[in-house]
Amino acid sequence: MKLTVIGGGGVRSMFLAKSIAQRAQALHITELVFMDTDPEKLRIYGGMAAHVSRLLNPDLSFRLTTNAIDAIRDANYIITTIRVGGDHMRVRDERIALAQGVLGQETTGAAGLSFAMRSVPALAQYCELIRQYSKPSVKVFNFTNPAGVVSQALRDLGYDFTYGICDAPSGMLHQFADLYGCAPEAVTGECYGLNHLSFFRQIMLDGRDIVPELIERSDAYQHTDMRFFGQDLLRHMGCILNEYLYYYFYREQAVANILHAGVTRGETIERINRGMTAELSKMDIENDFENCLKCYESWYGQRENAYMANETGIKRDTPWHFDIYDGDAGGYAGVALRFIELVETNTPGSMILCVPNQGAIPGLADTDIIESTCDISREGCRPHAVPDPDPRALEIIHRVKCYERLAAQAIIHRDKKAAIDCLMLHPLVNSYSIACNLADAYFELNAPYMTERG
Repeated sequence: MKLTVIGGGGVRSMFLAKSIAQRAQALHITELVFMDTDPEKLRIYGGMAAHVSRLLNPDLSFRLTTNAIDAIRDANYIITTIRVGGDHMRVRDERIALAQGVLGQETTGAAGLSFAMRSVPALAQYCELIRQYSKPSVKVFNFTNPAGVVSQALRDLGYDFTYGICDAPSGMLHQFADLYGCAPEAVTGECYGLNHLSFFRQIMLDGRDIVPELIERSDAYQHTDMRFFGQDLLRHMGCILNEYLYYYFYREQAVANILHAGVTRGETIERINRGMTAELSKMDIENDFENCLKCYESWYGQRENAYMANETGIKRDTPWHFDIYDGDAGGYAGVALRFIELVETNTPGSMILCVPNQGAIPGLADTDIIESTCDISREGCRPHAVPDPDPRALEIIHRVKCYERLAAQAIIHRDKKAAIDCLMLHPLVNSYSIACNLADAYFELNAPYMTERG
């Protein structure tokens, strides 16, 4: 079985390689291909990924390529994780939004529309090639942000073999497992909402719902991503929140904190990635791997420690270290591999995935892409029904889903009016005049990346 990663020159490629190599034999993955359009980044980060793969599973055929058709030919599964325009375009996206006084965050904030303007056309081109050259039963797991808008647009374009994946919900469940000192698989969650806008209405451990006690555990606010919320908010809502809901429930604090910090998340990532790549480019990836790994850990640890720190004023407290041989926490590769495991072994199971609503969340169209706990089988994915959603959660889900629908149409049809509408309705913009300014700026910025559609 062949698995391909489009965007294999990304800085997180080693994580993917580790996850896949550790589980390749059990999942009957025999061929792994990492593809990227940037030869130098593929040489560095793809080369480090290849080294990790060989250490963990020398029998796994691992190749690097810059040729998309070679990469996807006869592929059974494909992971897409691309950044069209590079880190500096993210910086520009976020600064344009902040200049209008609204959140400049590339998934939750207005900048997400701009990123999607570059992501969707590129991914659509890949999907056309996948339709032509990959296995007829191919499944594509998209991790490219903003996953909600991108997943909606790809499905609206007819690419029904695509699924949106995100490691935030599963990562939070892993944190709860660590908190309770149990195996990750012992903690499961009932999640519903949209990507980066999801709510855990139930989290189960040993047959009991631990949501009420999690809300009351002071150490949960220290050692998990509940740290971004006040206990009063979680008591008020009565559920566990995806960390990105911080931007909605503390929106004025988020913008104020970013402006006070004087640096955006995009600028932090750009600085770290530029420094890390420059240093690694002078090193021998194959013959001096240990020192390359030390260099990588030093730079990437800065990135992890800065996660949401400027926006919230709160830093994670766990030192970051990449151990090639320890048990794999999964990340977004783990989400894709969980799907592959359930389908290939024909084992009933559930996981959190971005899929069509199919009646699960009241008031949404069946074709609306949601993020939900789903039952997975060879016949497809069925999101769990949500018969009693919190009306407050439901209201914000409906509003943001309207934004995502209109954003997808704005990108597919190059429709500035739809772009204005989607931003005007976005809870974090909520202004016609600001929406007009943002739409003008983002259409101008992304003109070289957008293709004409009917």
